[in-house]
Amino acid sequence: MDNGFEDDVAMLRDYCLIATDEGGDGFEMHGLVQLSTRRWLEAFGQEEVFKKQYIERLTASFPTGKYENWATCRSLFAHVQVALGYRPSEDTAELWAKLLHNGGWYAWSQGRYDVAQQMLGEARQVREKKLGKKDRATLASTSIFAHILLDRGRWEEAEKLEVQVMETSKTKLGANHPSTLTSMADLASTYRSQGRWAEAEKLEVQVMETRKTKLGADHPDTLTSMADLASTLWNQGRWAEAEKLEVQVMETRKTKLGADHPDTLTSMANLASTLWNQGRWAEAEKLEVQVMETSKTKLGADHPDTLTSMANLASTYRNQGRWAEAEKLEVQVMETRKTKLGADHPSTLTSMANLAFTWKSQGRHQEALALMEDCARARQRVIGAKHPDTLSALTTVEQWRSEGVSSSQSG
Repeated sequence: MDNGFEDDVAMLRDYCLIATDEGGDGFEMHGLVQLSTRRWLEAFGQEEVFKKQYIERLTASFPTGKYENWATCRSLFAHVQVALGYRPSEDTAELWAKLLHNGGWYAWSQGRYDVAQQMLGEARQVREKKLGKKDRATLASTSIFAHILLDRGRWEEAEKLEVQVMETSKTKLGANHPSTLTSMADLASTYRSQGRWAEAEKLEVQVMETRKTKLGADHPDTLTSMADLASTLWNQGRWAEAEKLEVQVMETRKTKLGADHPDTLTSMANLASTLWNQGRWAEAEKLEVQVMETSKTKLGADHPDTLTSMANLASTYRNQGRWAEAEKLEVQVMETRKTKLGADHPSTLTSMANLAFTWKSQGRHQEALALMEDCARARQRVIGAKHPDTLSALTTVEQWRSEGVSSSQSG
């Protein structure tokens, strides 16, 4: 490194104008220094010049939101959030869109749906204007934007975008292109969330078989399509078929990606759910505890995937008659989901239903019925009266009422 640069840095540190970060390989500038620098740039008409350089350099440094890039993304993400507030010039608009696309991708992977939606929305809008709706970069932003809508429970909006991406990809790239297959898999996921399992399965089988032929049986994308199909089979109660696929996916991911990779953890969680449905609770619990603890460490205690793993473990406790342990986890999951996702999010409603079942098992019949009634009403409003989850909640309410249970709400 140039001695002059080192001397300049040493002087800035001596005056406490900058400090090294915890890792010792970056610098942090005091807030007042940042403010005075911005004021100086404004006064001399240099602010836009430096904003352009900022966007150019940050875009070159900020990678995609893939798992292997998370450490880099984490260290730079605050700067992307600053860049979100900039209005780019014509010659930096595409760079700015690329930066927000990657930043939104990373935010989505961390369960930060508000900022992810904002970033991807901006990126998509700029790319549509500059490149057109059918450009591959625009389609990539639209695809992740649809994922965010799906995770927020806005399934009809997600489906509309996913159909658009799939049809455009088929026309521009061909039916067997990897990007087209990904768009088909995304649409199948939305169908699965809506309880449209036959439609989901048809797409998933097609994607899986094509990926096996084009990419190989142990390619990550092939494994993802196998896991997706297993989830759809699971939802139809076809647990033996689901288990066979899930074991294969889990073992291959452990070998190819590592035991603590998020995709491996997802496959472990899926297998645990299948074991749970077959009454193999000890096996399920062992996997669920491992997934939950690793998710807390790798993703954080309030990440959506961590909350799902906690909910799964609570269900296993409930079926083993360990109701106090189940309730503790379920209350924590429900309250965190209300805060992170909203009171009407489908995942929040699932946690309400789970807690109601635990209260019923504890003999707290009135509280259980009142909570399940709230859940049923919300599901009718949010996901529709014909969705399998809504029908399940309504059936449970009627069954509990027929047992002579009454809630304070129902008189």
